[in-house]
Amino acid sequence: MIANSLFMYIAVAMILFSIGLLGVIRRKNIFVIYMSIELMLNAINLIFVSLSNYHHDMGGQVMAMMVIAIAAAEAGVFLSLIIVLYRRKKSLDSDLFRTLSQKAAV
Repeated sequence: MIANSLFMYIAVAMILFSIGLLGVIRRKNIFVIYMSIELMLNAINLIFVSLSNYHHDMGGQVMAMMVIAIAAAEAGVFLSLIIVLYRRKKSLDSDLFRTLSQKAAV
């Protein structure tokens, strides 16, 4: 009974992670890519919590809380970066930002 519910939680987490991975790979909008990354993190948190509940241990839940805290700090940095990039290029298309990683030809 418990193993069956554990499998269901892991199946839902795998579906969420797959949707997030497809969003990262297929989308061009930086904000949608960010939301897909957050969806992937939430899928991992679901696996942590479900395995923690299965093993009657609090370690997975503590790890999930740490991931949530780090994701909150990362959200502030990433959203401020999105604002700066939008002000510079007037678009959120990820193809426009590939030039940021290339060195200028001298």
